[in-house]
Amino acid sequence: MTLLSILFLQADTTMGALAAPPPADEQISLMTLLWQGGALMIPLLLCSIIMVYIFVERLLAIRKSSAVDPTLNLRILQAMETGNVASAIAACKSSNTAVARVLEKGLSRMGKPVEYIEKSMENTGRLEVYQLEKNVSILSTIAGIAPIFGFLGTIAGMIILFFNVQHQGFSLETIAGGIYTKMVTSAVGLIIGLLSYVGYAYLNAQINKAVNRIESASAEFLDSIQ
Repeated sequence: MTLLSILFLQADTTMGALAAPPPADEQISLMTLLWQGGALMIPLLLCSIIMVYIFVERLLAIRKSSAVDPTLNLRILQAMETGNVASAIAACKSSNTAVARVLEKGLSRMGKPVEYIEKSMENTGRLEVYQLEKNVSILSTIAGIAPIFGFLGTIAGMIILFFNVQHQGFSLETIAGGIYTKMVTSAVGLIIGLLSYVGYAYLNAQINKAVNRIESASAEFLDSIQ
């Protein structure tokens, strides 16, 4: 074969390689990645379910308890002007909110020293805040442990991966594929932890708003009876 023939053969091979269509990009589904995350995806799944349940349940409970009845103070004042304490207490019971329950406690202590009334309302307010904060701290716990579960899953996967490399030989494709699948647990753990922290902060903000409403209504009531 002459030198000219060799050059033409190399040129044809090069042109054929350039004209060949590029390989199609491989696609991988989210469910496949989650499935390949390993056994530690189970506690992460439980953490996510608990997180969603507590956030929704507490949000609904806080909104219901901290709702504002714009006519409550007016009805209480009108009843107090006529000396009808029972009517004022009935108005509080019909409202069924944290503010109404605190005011109801104050009304039930009418006729006693103001300091005693204030102390009774303060104790009731603390109980209402405790009910609002119920189970909210679980979100803070999940925000701390979910990333740890994720990192633990990644470390366990890496240990298994390098053990297989030691006993089955080195393969770049196997290592690359094993690493990105084992990193899934870390990503999921961080996402769950982030969402839990945001939910915890948001619920605390709503609780603080409810506490401010209780304190404002209590101060207004004490001023009115003085």
